[in-house]
Amino acid sequence: MGQPFLIAKTGSTNNRRGGTIGVDEAGRGPLAGPVVAAAVVLCSPRPAGLDDSKMLSRSARALLEERIKRRCRWAVGVVDVDEIDRLNIFGATMLAMTLAVRALCELLDEEPAEVLIDGNLTPQGRRPEWCWPARAIVGGDAIEPCISAASIIAKEHRDRMMRAYAEQHPHYGWERNAGYGTPEHLAALRTHGATPLHRRSFAPVAQLELQI
Repeated sequence: MGQPFLIAKTGSTNNRRGGTIGVDEAGRGPLAGPVVAAAVVLCSPRPAGLDDSKMLSRSARALLEERIKRRCRWAVGVVDVDEIDRLNIFGATMLAMTLAVRALCELLDEEPAEVLIDGNLTPQGRRPEWCWPARAIVGGDAIEPCISAASIIAKEHRDRMMRAYAEQHPHYGWERNAGYGTPEHLAALRTHGATPLHRRSFAPVAQLELQI
């Protein structure tokens, strides 16, 4: 499946440099596909309407994604299925966050004052490459705008990847369920078996493999 990779992009040159980076991930729970983390430094003024990506409609997320990408500084880290199975999903998520922040720091050419991460744990002390001050915030994707922006970028990026994968593996409904274990997805797994994009360390896939 290849190695972890990252994407770093910038919008307008009017963004402030350094400052606070917000980080969030998408794809911890699905049975298939990568885990994706995004890191964002917001522009000033920040895009209006930022919120937890799960609370936004698809059209609202798409609009906000375009505004964030055009005006703010952002980066994405992607960790694929092989690494998820090797590290476990927690370790893979910590790696994805590290890749995203590293890419954004390289883009900014400046160390952040702080990295705010959605959840209750950070990669600090868990990834040897992590070297930035970090603070975990439970529910941060709903209360910290920079984390909200990261949640939007991460979810939209991963959903796009899963829609592309669905064209290669059309039986599983990934364009609708993004790889989560919906009844449709589980039924297709039983009928068609696992693909190379399925996480074999996850119980429903592992149990299916044992039955074959």
